[in-house]
Amino acid sequence: MSTPLPAALCAALTERFDQRFSRGESTCLQHGRDESVHMPMLPGGVVFVENTDEIADVVRLCGEHGVPLIPYGVGSSVEGHVLAPQGGISLDMSGMNQILAIHAEDGDAVVQAGVTRMQLNAALKGTGLFFPIDPGADATLGGMAATRASGTNAVRYGTMKDNVLATTSVLADGRILKTGGRARKSSAGYDLTRLLVGSEGTLAIMSELTVKLYPIPEAISAAVCTFPDIESAVQTVIQTIQLGVPVARIELLDTLSLQAINQFSKTTLAEAPTLFFEFHGSPSGVEEQAETVQAIAADLGGANFEWATRPEDRSRLWQARHDAYFACLQLKPGCRCFPTDVCVPISRLAECIAATNADIAQVSIPIALFGHVGDGNFHLVVLVDPENAEEMAEAAWISARVVERAIAMEGTCTGEHGIGLGKRKYLVQEHGSVAVDVMRSIKMALDPHNRLNPGKIFPDT
Repeated sequence: MSTPLPAALCAALTERFDQRFSRGESTCLQHGRDESVHMPMLPGGVVFVENTDEIADVVRLCGEHGVPLIPYGVGSSVEGHVLAPQGGISLDMSGMNQILAIHAEDGDAVVQAGVTRMQLNAALKGTGLFFPIDPGADATLGGMAATRASGTNAVRYGTMKDNVLATTSVLADGRILKTGGRARKSSAGYDLTRLLVGSEGTLAIMSELTVKLYPIPEAISAAVCTFPDIESAVQTVIQTIQLGVPVARIELLDTLSLQAINQFSKTTLAEAPTLFFEFHGSPSGVEEQAETVQAIAADLGGANFEWATRPEDRSRLWQARHDAYFACLQLKPGCRCFPTDVCVPISRLAECIAATNADIAQVSIPIALFGHVGDGNFHLVVLVDPENAEEMAEAAWISARVVERAIAMEGTCTGEHGIGLGKRKYLVQEHGSVAVDVMRSIKMALDPHNRLNPGKIFPDT
């Protein structure tokens, strides 16, 4: 149960939003859980907003009554970002799903924060452009910006940090802040846009975003290649990146991941360590990239190359990859995922994965390994029963091992999931106390009463 909301706040929200303010148990439960292993933490109520002015109104009302506010998109986060450890109001932004402008000639679009990546790409059909950031889930762009998400295309197109040009955001006191602009570069003052991207809703609530768009490549080719072991697959990735091959996607899946995908998606992929590739460019450029990578892979034991050049075949292949998370959950019905997603310098990737596999061999719970290895990022899907203390202890052990190893290799405890509730204890270890003190100072300057998404990022909030 969450802390009851002040009666005066409930009256004010009902007057302002009528049926778009709800305290219903099922609605609060939906907004008090995500895809993480954390137990539900319910808000006291949910407000469904439709524009920036409405967000500002909710922020001011919550401020007047000392009530926390948690932004909510579609609830696809895996580190507890949308949970309400102190109760308060969940601000549902899924209704803010308007695409406000598409500037095809400049390669950018202005969207409300509740627009999803698939919705934006559907609206771009016929323009010759696409939005490349693809974390797998059909997440909202606001949520993706808040967690600095990336995904399968990051090795070529970067992360949300690289692709948000501007925001309209609401500060903790209700003021509306404009950051950035549509110009592709600027040296005017502090970069407030990148300050907010990755802040997980703790500094301001992003209501509108201006994002970069890219030309759809003239030619696209995808391929699958199996390997005798994980080490050979990872060495293929390292050599491909070090040679400067401009591959668009390189995804690694271990044997357990492929077994889960075949069961879940009814595919017939070889159940062995596998790399998925995608190449973008001109027909000759794509062919050259593919030939180079195939030669690298063959030297390292790669075999069974299968090519997919037709759009429907590529879509089927990448849908299978995106199904990996939910496919793994089906390996242990009723389980939850204790996730981790470290990222290390590419030269340390093979070493990090090899040591992680040695740890996996020491535990009893099923653990799948896959990831966006083209930029050194990989995930463990650790399947646990949250009610089983022994399983949770094993999951916490292996998560701590892989995180501490990644940080020791000058990597990060989270490549794209964010800190949320789950990774708070690693922030000082990764960044140092001085950096975290600076982060706290920024938080206090923008949100002195700790109203915006409290309990996230910092260890003791």
